Amino acid sequence: MGILSITDQPTLVQAIFSRDVEEVRSLLSQKENINVLDQERRTPLHAAAYVGDVPILQLLLMSGANVNAKDTLWLTPLHRAAASRNEKVLGLLLAHSADVNARDKLWQTPLHVAAANRATKCAEALAPLLSSLNVADRSGRSALHHAVHSGHLETVNLLLNKGASLNVCDKKERQPLHWAAFLGHLEVLKLLVARGADLSCKDRKGYGLLHTAAASGQIEVVKHLLRMGAEIDEPNAFGNTALHIACYLGQDAVAIELVNAGANVNQPNDKGFTPLHVAAVSTNGALCLELLVNNGADVNYQSKEGKSPLHMAAIHGRFTRSQILIQNGSEIDCADKFGNTPLHVAARYGHELLISTLMTNGADTARRGIHDMFPLHLAVLFGFSDCCRKLLSSGQLYSIVSSLSNEHVLSAGLDINTPDSLGRTCLHAAASGGNVECLNLLLSSGADLRRRDKFGRTPLHYAAANGSYQCAVTLVTAGAGVNEADCKGCSPLHYAAASDTYRRAEPHTASSHDAEEDELLKESRRKEAFL
Repeated sequence: MGILSITDQPTLVQAIFSRDVEEVRSLLSQKENINVLDQERRTPLHAAAYVGDVPILQLLLMSGANVNAKDTLWLTPLHRAAASRNEKVLGLLLAHSADVNARDKLWQTPLHVAAANRATKCAEALAPLLSSLNVADRSGRSALHHAVHSGHLETVNLLLNKGASLNVCDKKERQPLHWAAFLGHLEVLKLLVARGADLSCKDRKGYGLLHTAAASGQIEVVKHLLRMGAEIDEPNAFGNTALHIACYLGQDAVAIELVNAGANVNQPNDKGFTPLHVAAVSTNGALCLELLVNNGADVNYQSKEGKSPLHMAAIHGRFTRSQILIQNGSEIDCADKFGNTPLHVAARYGHELLISTLMTNGADTARRGIHDMFPLHLAVLFGFSDCCRKLLSSGQLYSIVSSLSNEHVLSAGLDINTPDSLGRTCLHAAASGGNVECLNLLLSSGADLRRRDKFGRTPLHYAAANGSYQCAVTLVTAGAGVNEADCKGCSPLHYAAASDTYRRAEPHTASSHDAEEDELLKESRRKEAFL
């Protein structure tokens, strides 16, 4: 009953748990409150139903105990008897007019509880007293859902024999068959199918039985469904097949079975992602990725946004999987619809090790992506100093400056002061991002302090506008002009004055935690605004 200590219980309840019928009789004769409540509002009759002592239960009932008392969870003694699988106690309660339709806070009746607890005899006693066996609890599940969930074949069979509906759906439109597949109750699944359950049933999100079994790695169920003719490449509401789901969740054995059975390794979902994209992203998808590559998956297939599996691996920093993809022919400089290559993506998300791998395999550090930005723009904008250092090291600055130009050029062909489509250099991006270490790395590599964007703004304008105090100090110390005006005549001071970042909040207006969250949100918005 979930009690912490027997000594916390009323004296009468203590006697019941001790199964001391004489003590119970003595206490009742002393006018002990027969319906006394504990802290959870459970009565002595709840305790007796849980313990299963018939003589004590009879004594309580004959002495006027409330047979339909509800505790804080709205459980009655009849619920307790069903949970304890004690059909004798349950029968005695029913004989004293216990309410077979009583619902707890989850809207579960005693039949739901009996079905969930494999209490077949209790379910058998309750079923004839009910007008319907398909009553739903709060989640929409019937007693059959609960029996299938428990995996108890005998209880499932009993409910079916008594007229329970095979195709009843819960609130997510899942039938009992879905739960049998998800939990690997193969014999229960076979019984349901033999009784006429629909093998092609789908839930609200379009998950069929094969999707469901694949999600939880139920290999025997998957094999059985395939033998029964399940459509191996059937998509759910998002276009994902069972193979997509197995790869995303790292269900290696299921993925092998599906591939061996002829699943389409290149079928895209609604966003254009194939199982290989999904395996590249997944936390546990390394073996699935190898399986797909070895079975003909297209390593250069691009999604609707133009992202290849290598892009996806780069986003999530999947180092080993990136190596496998590259070794099997992934195009190293494949561009998505924004122009970003895997190197841009790795720089954006701060994956230094992956940047090294891409560069080692010939990735172009001077390739332009979104708004004509270099990967270096993205690394410094989002404050990844290690990535910045790695990208700068791709080609050390010439020790001498060309006699024809004052530009500082990387040996790999990247001019560190080359602007994006809006005239912003990497130094503008670093100033906007607010990472002083990135700023110093660029300055030491020859970045131009006074370079203006298309709106006439210098890096100092960006630092001031975004409240990057340390960056502003660094730029001014390095010689940035504090009075230089942009195309609208605004100096960095104007931008600083307009920025709410410099407005100090009163100490009692918000908690430090809230202030920190607000600052993180503002920082994120500033960086996204730059893009």
